[in-house]
Amino acid sequence: LDPGANELITHTVDGVSRMQGLIEDLLAYARVSSRGHESAPVDLGHALDQAVSNLAAALSDSGGHVTRALLPVVRGDAGQLAQLLQNLVGNSLKFCGSVAPVVHVSASLEQEHWHVQVADNGIGIEPRHFDRIFEMFQRLHTRTQYPGSGIGLAIARRIVERHDGRIWLESEPGRGTTMHFTIRADR
Repeated sequence: LDPGANELITHTVDGVSRMQGLIEDLLAYARVSSRGHESAPVDLGHALDQAVSNLAAALSDSGGHVTRALLPVVRGDAGQLAQLLQNLVGNSLKFCGSVAPVVHVSASLEQEHWHVQVADNGIGIEPRHFDRIFEMFQRLHTRTQYPGSGIGLAIARRIVERHDGRIWLESEPGRGTTMHFTIRADR
């Protein structure tokens, strides 16, 4: 084939791969409500271990590490809570800029909810984008800068809301981001 045909095939394959990824992400988003498991005791420390294990390649590639304080046992869907932590930690690993990412996960009891924080030393986010990043397909960077579909934080929000919590962030460009979420305390 001539160079023009090869380029067309490459663009077509890339487009199909992106479309397949988007479909898989949309299915994951839909499954949060439709395929959730019954609420049961979940050790957030174990859920974080699972998330970190799933992110082993990204951790190795970035040279980053994840630390944590003692995490509580909560009531919820174990798979979804691991997915939530994986999405949040994964974003910290992805949006680290040129420094090795350091992520710290902690929790504190505040009245009837656990307040969980995922803090990083990454590139940060401008305040004007705080609400936007939780919407589906809202990207702040091009695919060439940072890969992904822009649905990970929408899934995170949906999981937190399914667990009767809320999610928000604090960030400053160049100074990292702290993602916060609450989940009802298991009493």
